[in-house]
Amino acid sequence: MARGRAKITVVGGGNVGATTAHWTAAAELGDVVLVDIPKVESKTKGKALDLAEAGPIVGFDAKLVGTASYEETRGSDVVVITAGLPRKPGMSRDDLVQVNAGIVRAVATEVKKTSPDAVLIVVTNPLDAMAHLAREITGFPRERVVGMAGILDTGRYRTFIAEAVGCSVEDVTALVLGGHGDTMVPLPRYTLCGGIPVAELLPADTIASIVQRTRDGGAEIVKLYGDGSAYYAPAAAITQMVEAIVRDKKRILPCAAWLEGEYGYSGIFLGVPCVLGARGMEKVIELKLQPEEKAALDKSAAAVKDLVAVLAKVGGA
Repeated sequence: MARGRAKITVVGGGNVGATTAHWTAAAELGDVVLVDIPKVESKTKGKALDLAEAGPIVGFDAKLVGTASYEETRGSDVVVITAGLPRKPGMSRDDLVQVNAGIVRAVATEVKKTSPDAVLIVVTNPLDAMAHLAREITGFPRERVVGMAGILDTGRYRTFIAEAVGCSVEDVTALVLGGHGDTMVPLPRYTLCGGIPVAELLPADTIASIVQRTRDGGAEIVKLYGDGSAYYAPAAAITQMVEAIVRDKKRILPCAAWLEGEYGYSGIFLGVPCVLGARGMEKVIELKLQPEEKAALDKSAAAVKDLVAVLAKVGGA
């Protein structure tokens, strides 16, 4: 990590990227470069300037730049990749992988050239496969490529638990493992409300329905928006990761990490509890899972492997 103020690049100036820039700047985590394609460079510059002009009012001090040039991102400490298309009606999984693989490949190539020492946070979907591709293109060590998924999924799960219990979300601690999709693995056994196991506060059928709602959390937001997908919660999750890295906080957070034997898997990105600090993903924490939990994680890992196979088929990896 560089001395002085950190440099944070957010690739993709859409809702997720712009909101991430907003919250990282407001938290004074560092100077922020918002980069997008030349076609929307003017709008990207406008968003950065608009946000900079909020600084004197809100009371944050950060330099903000909007650009289409990766030269402006040179020497970044953290690079967040949000660029990519959401899955649209009629679009197959293979279609989505092919389109976003092209985008992530181009971005990762630029990041490798301009910020070879950065920690890379991948957000573009299908997240686990795109993290796989970004690591392959950059050649970065596994510590410096990490996917954002588990924090978002856990945030949704904690929201629903707090609502059902009738307690503050601040008192709910929880964990969601696995791939970012409908095979994710919320762990009720590790869910606490003010230190009290959730099983002592809610009936089993209520917990089961919350687990399912968590798996469907992204689709629920898409349905409600009608013409878009979630961005406030994803950006908040990204910001928490950026903070852990630039401030070397050693936070234990669920993230998509490249596994090398942990939990019995190798050669894939999968959501697991990690220690995030200045070096990036500094440690994978292995939990002793019960048989049914491990079986669910196996299913999720298999789904991730299928995505990577699709990536290879379309020439992404």
